[in-house]
Amino acid sequence: MNAGFQAPRGIPDYLPPQSAQFVAVRDTLSRAARLAGYSHVELPIFEDTALFARGVGESTDVVSKEMYTFADRGDRSVTLRPEGTAGVMRAVIQHGLDRGQLPVKLSYAGPFFRYEKPQTGRYRQLQQVGVEAIGIDDPALDAEVIAIADEGFRALGLTGFRLEITSLGDDTCRPQYREALQQFLFGLDLDEDTRRRAEINPLRVLDDKRPHIREATAGAPLMIDYLSDSAREHYDAVIGHLDRLGVPYEKNPRLVRGLDYYTKTTFEFVHDGLGAQSGIGGGGRYDGLMKQLGGKLELSGIGYGLGVDRTVLALEAEGIAAAGDARCEVFGVPMGDAAKSELVAVAGRLRAGGVRVDIAYGGRGLKGAMKAADRSGARFALVLGDNEIDAGEVEVKDLANGEQRRVKLDDVVTHISTQLASAT
Repeated sequence: MNAGFQAPRGIPDYLPPQSAQFVAVRDTLSRAARLAGYSHVELPIFEDTALFARGVGESTDVVSKEMYTFADRGDRSVTLRPEGTAGVMRAVIQHGLDRGQLPVKLSYAGPFFRYEKPQTGRYRQLQQVGVEAIGIDDPALDAEVIAIADEGFRALGLTGFRLEITSLGDDTCRPQYREALQQFLFGLDLDEDTRRRAEINPLRVLDDKRPHIREATAGAPLMIDYLSDSAREHYDAVIGHLDRLGVPYEKNPRLVRGLDYYTKTTFEFVHDGLGAQSGIGGGGRYDGLMKQLGGKLELSGIGYGLGVDRTVLALEAEGIAAAGDARCEVFGVPMGDAAKSELVAVAGRLRAGGVRVDIAYGGRGLKGAMKAADRSGARFALVLGDNEIDAGEVEVKDLANGEQRRVKLDDVVTHISTQLASAT
C-alpha cells in the first residue's frame, strides 16, 4: 500500500480518461442553462456560517450535522458551502443585482461540501451545476427552470429518469398545515431528536429516510390538501406550462426537499437505476429567503442543483458514455529533432483551428511513438522524418482504417481540418 499522502476520505479524484465523462456532464448541464439566458456566477467556496444557518435552516441535517465549519485566523466562524442558493442570494443582495433588471438569472458549477457517510456517487466534496432565477414570481419561470434541467439530462442521452413535483404552499396556508402535521406527529412514539425536529420544522420529519419513521408517517396529512387558492392556482399553472413544454412529470404529494427555504413549487429528478439513493438533482421556489438573509426587497426566487457525480452514475447505469473532448484528434510522430520542431509548429496551427493535438515527446523510436498514437485515441497520426522534410511533405495515417498518404506540409492543416469535419 502507498504510504504517502492520499485524498481525504469521501473526496474523489477525477482522473483521465474517466475525467472526460465528468467534464462532458458538467458542461452539458451548464450549456442548457446558458441557452436560456442564465449568466455564469463564481462564488466563494466558504462563507459566514450564519449565512447557511439562517438561509438553509438550523433544523436541517445539512446545518445540524453535515457542515464543515471552522474558525479562521481572525476567529470568525466560516463554513465550506454546503449548497448554492444561499450564497447566490447573498451576492445578489450585496451587489445590488436585485435593483436591476428582473429576473436575475444566474448559473454556477463547482464543488460543495457535506460531512456525511461516503457512498457511491455521494461524496463529502460533491459537484453540482445549478441555476437561480430571482425577482419574479411567475409559474412560467418555474416551468422554465424545470425544463432546463430536464433538457440538460436529455442532452446527455439519459432516458431512465423521472421528474417528481409538488407544492409546499405559501405563508397563507403553511401555518394551518404545520398545526395539522404537528398534531399528527405528536401522536406518534418519536425519539427525542425527531420530536424536537417536529417542534422546530415538522416537514423535516417527513424527509426522514429511516424505514420506521417513513412507516410511522405514512398516514400523515399532505401539504397538497391544505393549499390556499393562490398556491393551488400557482401549482396548476406550473403543471400547465410543463404540459405545453412537453416535460413529463409525476405528482408526488409526499415530496419534501432537505432544505427549509422551499415554498410553492418543489421538484426532484430521480433515476431508479441508482437504487435507494436515486436523486440526481432537484430544487424549488424560495419566497422568503431574500428577506431572511437581510435583503431590503422581498423578492422570490426559484432554482435547482443537479449532481454531476450522480448524473455520471446514471449514465453508467444506462450504458451511456457522455462524449468528452479530452482525447486528442491528431498525434504527431517526429523522427528526429528537426521533425519535432516542424511538428510543434504544425500542432500550433492545428490547435489554433480548434483541433486537439498531441506529440510524442522524449525522443521515442517509431515503434514506441506509434504505440503512443494508438493509445491516444487520435484519428490521425502525422509521421515526419528527414526524408519527408526534404520533400516538404508529411505522412498522414488514418488510425481508424490504416490508410496512409503523403500531404504537403503547407496543406496539412487544411487537409486534417477537412477530414475531421467530414467525419462528424
